[in-house]
Amino acid sequence: QVQLVESGGGLVQAGGSLRLSCAASGRFFFIHTMGWYRQAPGKQRELVATMHSGGSTNYADSVQGRFTISRNNAKNTVDLQMDSLKPEDTAVYYCNADVQTSIIGRTSNYWGQGTQVTVSS
Repeated sequence: QVQLVESGGGLVQAGGSLRLSCAASGRFFFIHTMGWYRQAPGKQRELVATMHSGGSTNYADSVQGRFTISRNNAKNTVDLQMDSLKPEDTAVYYCNADVQTSIIGRTSNYWGQGTQVTVSS
């Protein structure tokens, strides 16, 4: 079993910063892509940022230049530094990972339970 545990959410004023962290634990061989998605009330879950094990990144246009994703492959962690936060960034943020469970196993997708980020105007 693979578990993703997020931390770092909270309440912040517009223009402020927050840092989210996610740690993967359990028995697995390798994590290919780790990243963050978010879901605001009444909206679909959307990609925020992802990072492949090789270092390539992908950001949503709405956060480009404000958010920075980073990853520690040795510790199986991924962080999201969020700066210049806006009220429209308010959402539940979910950690996500594509995990290969064994050296010859297939890759499966896992989700964390989510952490609330609220940005007040």
